[in-house]
Amino acid sequence: MRRVGVVGAGGRMGREVCRAVAAAPDLDLVAVVDPGHDGEVIEGLTVVGDAASLRQQGVEVVVDFSVADAVRANLPLYAQEGIHAVVGTTGLGDAELEAAARLFADSPANAVVAPNFAIGAVLLMRFCELAAPHMDGVEVIELHHDAKRDAPSGTARQTAAGIAAARSRAGSPPLPADPTTEHVLPGARGGEGPGGIRIHSVRLPGLIAHEEVIFGALGQSLTIRHDSYDRRSFMPGVLLAVRAVPGRPGLTVGLEALLDL
Repeated sequence: MRRVGVVGAGGRMGREVCRAVAAAPDLDLVAVVDPGHDGEVIEGLTVVGDAASLRQQGVEVVVDFSVADAVRANLPLYAQEGIHAVVGTTGLGDAELEAAARLFADSPANAVVAPNFAIGAVLLMRFCELAAPHMDGVEVIELHHDAKRDAPSGTARQTAAGIAAARSRAGSPPLPADPTTEHVLPGARGGEGPGGIRIHSVRLPGLIAHEEVIFGALGQSLTIRHDSYDRRSFMPGVLLAVRAVPGRPGLTVGLEALLDL
């Protein structure tokens, strides 16, 4: 039985992770951490406020769905303590991922950092890479619940980066520059992501996590969309990462490497 701890256990995703780990026959939920829910009981365990206690509780793999600032502080702890880490928090930039790669290169522990653990979302990104060299333009629309802190989402940024990289590998010309010259409302054209790809963020109550990628070419368009209607949609990917991380040295970014995509 792999001994698992959950950091950010009191949040909506954290609670779902706790339920999924507790229900898995090959995993043992042994620690729940969340400074905002100290003393609460989740899945029969009392929440503690400090991740520094994970090693004392015998945690082998930690799943961290806390906020980005907490992850930045926690990653060095996991690497130093030799605890494998699965991180689902978005908001980490390229420089922070590079720093994490250095941390876990020098650690006996490994880490998986993924902006999205829904297998359908990972497939969307792969399908977009296949389409990218054959279309003349593309924009990304990501839609999330109204409590999400960062915009655009990590999945949208990774989608745009994958499209730009796929076009570069294929020798496709750069995407045309945005011809819009009059922005009647600032930001109406969204933010400019990798490769000049426009990314639009929607935040509304009732949503969970959704992404739509619209490609255009002469006389045609192609729309690829993924919808997560329930946070349980992320759990197969989370459990896949928990089981895989001990065997993947260093830092792995994205779930696609675990799916052989």
